[in-house]
Amino acid sequence: MRRLLAATGATFLLMAVSAVPAIAASDVLRVCLDEDLPPLSAHHRGMPDSGFDVALAGAVAGRLGRPLRIQWFESKLDEDSSPALEANALLSDGRCALVGSYALTRDSLVVPGVKTAKLPGFEGGTGADRRRRVPLGVLAPSQPYIYSPLTIALGSKRIEKARGQNIAGVGDLAGLRIGIESGTLADAILMTFDHGRLIDDITHLVPGRDDLLGALDRGDFDATLLDLRRFDAYRAAHPDTRLAASGYYYPVGANRGYVGLASDPDLLVAVNKALSDLQAAGTIAEFGQAAGLTYLPPREPAILGDVWLKILQK
Repeated sequence: MRRLLAATGATFLLMAVSAVPAIAASDVLRVCLDEDLPPLSAHHRGMPDSGFDVALAGAVAGRLGRPLRIQWFESKLDEDSSPALEANALLSDGRCALVGSYALTRDSLVVPGVKTAKLPGFEGGTGADRRRRVPLGVLAPSQPYIYSPLTIALGSKRIEKARGQNIAGVGDLAGLRIGIESGTLADAILMTFDHGRLIDDITHLVPGRDDLLGALDRGDFDATLLDLRRFDAYRAAHPDTRLAASGYYYPVGANRGYVGLASDPDLLVAVNKALSDLQAAGTIAEFGQAAGLTYLPPREPAILGDVWLKILQK
């Protein structure tokens, strides 16, 4: 599969296709990707770059007739980090023209409330880069290219007890041992479900410190709710796992796409044309399959509105 992914991406990198006239074909297309977001994107020393977004960026660059250069960056999960400000800083500093796999929500695309922001760690960055602040621009999204939902994953003990029983909703978790990471979207969904009906079944873990899926795999819990991408990544890294997908996707999910600066509309027009062509040809889905990703095509609305309000209304 990895050879197929690399070969397919390389093929599209060599494609010479007409671009929007305002874009010089000789210009390098710089795309920022998270270095640790498998199976979407991964960049680790001593290992080849891999992932769905690596192949897709190559295909888009090929459609635009431009060579691709990936700017790898590190996104930290802490209270002070902001994916929107990090992406804006990378774009506004000229590190890239597009940021891949950006969650397309209304909140993530608003005009920033601050004038400057710090850059995240990025490959080639210096100490001076980590200290300085970048004047921010205004973000503009491409059309989405993948849907990214939350899913319920089941532990081995739960699977044995529930053969033939379908998980049709969050309410079916009642009475199970539920593990969840504190302060996450999934935590808010489960804690507020049906006026707190699941609270007594929930055990909270600390994100980044506790191993949620490892604990589920060991049988410490029966089920969890988490990003489908993370579940795919765990299964790829642990081929002998006994965890199983429930097949249930929480009805409030976000599309992912590219984000650039509103000051470069011609690029986004060209990128949207490339994405439309690749989607119609089934190529984007093929990239997902080759990367070990459960690929789901984009859904309406293209840009998710107030996610917290939607959750509370469920």
